[in-house]
Amino acid sequence: MKKKKNDILLCDLDAFFASVELLDNPALEGIPVLVGGSPEGRGVVSTCSYEARKYGVRSAMPMKKALALCPGAVVLRGRMSRYKEMSDQVRLIFQRFTPDIEFVSIDEAYLAVKEGRGPVTGRAIHTAVREELGLPISVGISVNKLLAKIACELAKPNNVGAIWPVDIQDRLWPLPIRMLPGIGPVTEEKLHRLGIKTIRDLASCPKKTLVRVFGNNTETIHCYAHGIDNREFEAEHEAKSISEETTFPEDIHDREAIQAVLLELSSGVGYRLRSSGTSARTITLKLRFKDFRTITRSISLPETICRDSDIYRAARSLFEKHCSKPPWRLVGVQASGFEQGSQISLLKPSPEEEKEGKLTLTRDTLRKKYGSEVVFQGRRLKKK
Repeated sequence: MKKKKNDILLCDLDAFFASVELLDNPALEGIPVLVGGSPEGRGVVSTCSYEARKYGVRSAMPMKKALALCPGAVVLRGRMSRYKEMSDQVRLIFQRFTPDIEFVSIDEAYLAVKEGRGPVTGRAIHTAVREELGLPISVGISVNKLLAKIACELAKPNNVGAIWPVDIQDRLWPLPIRMLPGIGPVTEEKLHRLGIKTIRDLASCPKKTLVRVFGNNTETIHCYAHGIDNREFEAEHEAKSISEETTFPEDIHDREAIQAVLLELSSGVGYRLRSSGTSARTITLKLRFKDFRTITRSISLPETICRDSDIYRAARSLFEKHCSKPPWRLVGVQASGFEQGSQISLLKPSPEEEKEGKLTLTRDTLRKKYGSEVVFQGRRLKKK
């Protein structure tokens, strides 16, 4: 059977967290806004407004450094429940145009529509999100994920753009190599030493030369340089996992610091599970090391869970077993294998379990009302 051809759209909400804060508080208009952790200690920027980006501020930057670059910025703690509420409303708009949606994150999704319908659909989505919700969104359109992603980046902020195969030589090839996925600062420096600075340079470079840089990924990167992306579109009509992760602004050597972060991430995953009325059977730990090697390790449990302590216990056991030698650059916790609700235990809960259940309910109530940072466990203070 001949494979159906589609246009692929990447819809990306611009500076999403900051845009929601501006929507709720118009007095912030024109002011640099940083959403993220406290500048005291190791807080990082989750999202920043475009006004802040003019000063060189970027996501994942230490909040202290961001304020040094942009002293007049307003710092706001994240309100994940509010962001999720707005994300769900955007999702409903997407579903009016197509059922084929692959969600990448809370603020980004690929959509598949009938071949030739991409441009008109992209403009219609852009208008609907802007006029109905008051949020800026950029839309990139093409025949595959790679070109749609790059078209979206070029359209930012708050615009619609497209790159088609006939545009590759004139629009893709002049771009810097950092525009391609899989090419970060370290790889970019290696390529620069080989005289490769643009995607055109990369496309014309012999594969045998690129093997020294990309190894087994050479073929994929070489295809990307020619605008070819063979990744399948994976429509997700329901979320298959819930995850939280943190990239550290500097390498972390302290195991206790990592465990404190694991506790915080587990708490976030647990809250999102309970908010959606689900529990999970599989917990996955994600770790990235100093050399950017990344591993994921999972454990499947005999019963589904949704309590913070149970998620943390599973994540910590995976960390202790697979952490290898420090330092670490990133840590993440994921829950999957969903079931609606949680299994009913035939055993009467212990006083400790009953107490924890009441505390969890209280924390969830406070989070829903005041945001994710209003309450946290004492262990997080250890390394602040």
